[in-house]
Amino acid sequence: MDIERAKEPVDPTDTPDIEMASGLCQSWHRRFRRFFTAKQLYECLRPVFHVTYIHGLTSFYISCDSKTGKRTIKKTIFGYINGIMHIAMFVFAYSLTICNNCESVASYFFRSRITYFGDMMQIVSGCIGVTVIYLTAFVPNHRLERCLQKFHTMDLQLQTVGVKIMYSKVLRFSYMLLISMFLVNVLFTGGTFSVLYSSQVAPTLALHFTFLIQHTVIAIAIALFSCFTYLVEMRLVMVNKVLKNLAHQWDTRTLKAVTQKQRSLQCLDSFSMYTIVTKDPAEIIQESMEIHHLICEAAATANKYFTYQLLTIISIAFLIIVFDAYYVLETLLGKSKRESKFKTVEFVTFFSCQMILYLIAIISIVEGSNRAIKKSEKTGGIVHSLLNKTKSAEVKEKLQQFSMQLMHLKINFTAAGLFNIDRTLYFTISGALTTYLIILLQFTSNSPNNGYGNGSSCCETFNNMTNHTL
Repeated sequence: MDIERAKEPVDPTDTPDIEMASGLCQSWHRRFRRFFTAKQLYECLRPVFHVTYIHGLTSFYISCDSKTGKRTIKKTIFGYINGIMHIAMFVFAYSLTICNNCESVASYFFRSRITYFGDMMQIVSGCIGVTVIYLTAFVPNHRLERCLQKFHTMDLQLQTVGVKIMYSKVLRFSYMLLISMFLVNVLFTGGTFSVLYSSQVAPTLALHFTFLIQHTVIAIAIALFSCFTYLVEMRLVMVNKVLKNLAHQWDTRTLKAVTQKQRSLQCLDSFSMYTIVTKDPAEIIQESMEIHHLICEAAATANKYFTYQLLTIISIAFLIIVFDAYYVLETLLGKSKRESKFKTVEFVTFFSCQMILYLIAIISIVEGSNRAIKKSEKTGGIVHSLLNKTKSAEVKEKLQQFSMQLMHLKINFTAAGLFNIDRTLYFTISGALTTYLIILLQFTSNSPNNGYGNGSSCCETFNNMTNHTL
């Protein structure tokens, strides 16, 4: 009977369960792929702007039209209220830490006159810095919108020269930035407070809030800046590829006459795909000039938006790096006579990790800016290479105009115009860091009680330091 039943044909009514299960798997797989796929500019930036909207750094988010599927910027009243509430909470929390004898994580590891002064400086700079980041990110939102509009315009023009934008790469890049910064922030914060609690130290709720949110706000601002520099870098690579295609055609002598219609090469790289289009060389150069002009305008607008945020982040990072390096060096050199519940390994590990965290913040800013600047510098060499190869008077005139444009329009990122954000900043920070470390170490060695001793309050300690210095 069992054999006969096995040979019987399968009942068709049993198959819908299997088909339904496979259909659900395909549906989830499709949704998962859609989560990492973008076809529009605003769509590829939606994760970053959702995070900035939740944390009150922007008053808008990326919305989607259910009928057309088009992504647009949507401003809300909640965005403005949310930003104001975040600023008020930060100021209140920092005020509580100052009133609580300048409470900070570093103060729980050991106390000295220099650490009192360093803690007070870090708390005040953190309060002012986070407030400045919020105000400079929240108030001039129109510059951010204008910058996005310029990117949208240049993307439309890039399509006319046969460039298909790979927005999915920007989307994955934004996911990678947000996830990595979130993990680093959570691991560092969790590790720090676990060490404190393991030594029976109970920080206040205000310290938890200020410590976590300061790192979070800085990380989000850096992620947003990195996304915009990545957009600038992508489009500069695309313009350079278009010009290189012309040079390749002239090198291979596929261009028989300068007035003949051109076909750009089909090329696939990490940023974009060049489709086959028909264009005249003079038209391609003219459109490349217009796209380059838009890229420079977008970069200048982004620099105006981020300039004070970058100055604030770099200043906070430099201040923390100076004092953390001083604490570590003082301990390793054997000059420290601190009384603490923590072991030397825990002490050095915490301050070293915090110093490395802010070094990564500075490196992320500098490298993102430097990559965009280096890509823009390559355009001039390609244009002059074309200028040496062409024999057409019309094309040569366009290339000369392009060369003049490159001389007057350059991509540059600065911190409020005080210093350029490129790799020269490493040397500047290294020199300043060395100078301040020598001053702090000399101050400790010249102090009558070796610079240590518990102070009753921040104000009294600061007055004693001032009188000692004078």
